[in-house]
Amino acid sequence: MDVKDYYKILGIDKSATADQVKKAYRKLAVKYHPDKNPGDKVAEDKFKEINEAYEVLGDEAKRKKYDQFGENWKHYEQHGGRAEDFDWSQFGGGRRGGQSRSYGGSSAEDMFGGSGDFSDFFEQLFGSGFGRGQQQQRSARGRDIQASMEVSLEDAYTGGTKQVEVNGARLNIKLKAGLYEGQVIRLKGKGGPGRKGGEPGDLLISIRLSAHPQFELKGQDIYTDLSLPLYTAILGGKVTVQTPGGSLSMKVPAGTDSGKVFRLKGKGMPHHSKPSEHGDLYLKAIVHIPTQLSDKEKALFEQLAQMEK
Repeated sequence: MDVKDYYKILGIDKSATADQVKKAYRKLAVKYHPDKNPGDKVAEDKFKEINEAYEVLGDEAKRKKYDQFGENWKHYEQHGGRAEDFDWSQFGGGRRGGQSRSYGGSSAEDMFGGSGDFSDFFEQLFGSGFGRGQQQQRSARGRDIQASMEVSLEDAYTGGTKQVEVNGARLNIKLKAGLYEGQVIRLKGKGGPGRKGGEPGDLLISIRLSAHPQFELKGQDIYTDLSLPLYTAILGGKVTVQTPGGSLSMKVPAGTDSGKVFRLKGKGMPHHSKPSEHGDLYLKAIVHIPTQLSDKEKALFEQLAQMEK
C-alpha cells in the first residue's frame, strides 16, 4: 500500500496556512475537473487524488493526525520496518497485519457518503476512530451535466420552445432569439443530484446551428442569393424576399446586373443579449436568362439586338 504525500499532491509546504491549502486545492480542482477533461481517465484519477488530499489537509483535526502519522512512519522506515507490519491501531486505522479491524462502526465510506473515491491509505488512517456522533456529513453539490442541441437557423432567429432529452427525462427549454453557434445555455438545478443535502448541479447545453441550404450566417449578418427574372432585372420591379424570420417585399431598380449585392439594414439575425438590434441581410442578385424562347420572343430579341447596334 502506497503512503500518500498529500502536501506534494497539492504542491504546498507542510507550513502552508489553511488559506494556502484551500487556494492550492481550488486551482488544481479547476484544472483537473472532469467537466473540463471529459473522457480523460488520468485527469479523473488526479481529480480524485486532489480531493482526497484536501479532505485531509483542509480539516484541522485530520491534518494534525496525518502529520503525526508522517513522523511515526518516517521513524519506522528509518529503523527498517516493513510496511505490512506497521501498527495502524495507534491512529485508529482499520487494518493491521492483514486482518480487518473495526472501531466505533465508522469508516471513510460512512463518513463521506459511501463515495468509494478514497484510497486504501486514507481508509487505514481515517477508517476508524470517529464515532457516528462525530461523523462529518459534508454536503456536496451535484455534477454539472453537458449536452448539445441542434437548432435550425429559423429557430435561432425567432427563438421559441424546444424539447431536449437528458438522462431519459424530457425538458422543455425556452430559447431566446439570436442564438449563435457554440453558445452555452445553463439550466440551474437540472444537472446531477447533490449529496447529503447539497444542491443539484446544472445542465449545460451547447448550441449547434444546423447547416441551411439557402442562408449563410456570418456573425449577425445573413447572406443569401436573390433570384431575378431577366425582365425584372432590366425593367425593375418589386420582388418577394424570403428571410429566416419570414418574407418581405423589396424594390429592385431597373438595370440590375447579375452579381449586384443589396444590403437590407436591420434584417439580419437579432442580437441574443439585445433582441431589438439586428444584423443586416445581404442579397446577391442572380439574373436568370430564359432558355426556351418562342419564335415571337426570339424575333423581339433580334429586334432589340439590331437597335443596340
